[in-house]
Amino acid sequence: MGRIGVDLYPLKTGVPLAEADTFGKFLGGSPTNVAVAASRLGRRTAVITRTGADPFGEYLRSELRGFGVDDRWAGEVDRYPTPVTFCEIFPPDHFPLYFYRLPKAPDLEIRPEEVDRDAVRAARVFWMTGTGLSAEPSRSATLAALEARSGSGPTGITVFDLDWRPMLWEGSPQPWYGRALALATVAVGNAEECEVATGESDPYEAARALLAAGVELAVVKRGPLGVLAADRGGRLVEVPPVPVTVVNGLGAGDAFGGALVHGLLAGWDLERVLRYANAAGAIVASRLACGAAMPFPAEVEEVLGRAGAV
Repeated sequence: MGRIGVDLYPLKTGVPLAEADTFGKFLGGSPTNVAVAASRLGRRTAVITRTGADPFGEYLRSELRGFGVDDRWAGEVDRYPTPVTFCEIFPPDHFPLYFYRLPKAPDLEIRPEEVDRDAVRAARVFWMTGTGLSAEPSRSATLAALEARSGSGPTGITVFDLDWRPMLWEGSPQPWYGRALALATVAVGNAEECEVATGESDPYEAARALLAAGVELAVVKRGPLGVLAADRGGRLVEVPPVPVTVVNGLGAGDAFGGALVHGLLAGWDLERVLRYANAAGAIVASRLACGAAMPFPAEVEEVLGRAGAV
């Protein structure tokens, strides 16, 4: 549930937007990319989102269907255009984003009464993001979906992707992050996002703080240092990164998320889940696009085989 938009990326890397003259058009938006990633790995996925009533909105719904993602809850909002995001691509680690989500993004117009609570409750996994909490009515709709999940039983996985985008917020996110963490079972974020959510900058302390806030599993992405995860049972698992030549690092976290969902649904042990998710993220970091770059199982398994981690 959450953000969707059109990503426009220069087809040449290392070129500032002021000098770029050719662009690729791609499906974008973090939770949407996660749905695509999980679909590529064989999972049945859908997105609760909104586009503008315009050609870019038509394009995004067509892309969702092409990727095997159910678009029945991807409605239109007449008064706001479909968002566009530009990126400058300076590998290995500089990818400035420019969000065009004004006067307001349609995906922030999801209303609580529009949420299909039965579908949300029935899903084996529900994934939401911090951006969905940044403005009303999306904030209330997202919390309503989380509350619908809270009684769905022990088999339901509810993931809060911390997804901190400061340029999309007005006011402090902490109260809303706190409410969402109390209703989620899994929290996923990088070091900066974990600090925003918990006030802790050390990854180990941040993981403990996320568990104390209510989740059962805390996953802290550490970029070139790999990833660590801690759970309520006292397990702490750390895995190193998969070496890769980075082309565009923006979709790596979303590929990681889709693979994380896949592994959790498969019931794998935590170390295997993290290694698989790391490999999926590395593959996408080596490609230009986000959604279209999400790997298939054979690609992930090939990378794991080369790393000796199958």
